[in-house]
Amino acid sequence: MPASVHISLNVSDLERSVDFYRRFLGEPAKRKSDYAKFVSASPEIHLALQPAPRVSLAGGSLSHLGIRVESVDEVLKWKTALGARGVTTEEEKTESCCYAVQTKFWISDPDGNRWEVYTVLEDVEVKAEAGMTCCQPRTEAVGQGGEERSLSVAACC
Repeated sequence: MPASVHISLNVSDLERSVDFYRRFLGEPAKRKSDYAKFVSASPEIHLALQPAPRVSLAGGSLSHLGIRVESVDEVLKWKTALGARGVTTEEEKTESCCYAVQTKFWISDPDGNRWEVYTVLEDVEVKAEAGMTCCQPRTEAVGQGGEERSLSVAACC
């Protein structure tokens, strides 16, 4: 399986969004009461939808972006290559996230947009506990031109 693009959107109304993307991309590949994932074939895109309170949507509906690769070895190759090019990566780990066990690491662009490079080891039926999952929004300080600002970012797939 070649690498594919992953996009995660925060949505205000999951049912309405699922209906829209069902008409746009077809039936979801994974559907839970609080999560939906669509996978298109051409181009290959993995689109995840997660409900978020309206207040979280003030900064936009983008949760994060990702590149899904075939294996843990590929995750490590990406991490090594990015490090060699001077890109700071966050901790690589294996965790249950968005109804799947994944191995991943994260990077952030200068504007705070989050990217994950990951592989799915297995699908699971139960979402990790709130506060224990990577899918929960978190706040972080980002220095930009000597200023610090807080960004609400989600860290999941």
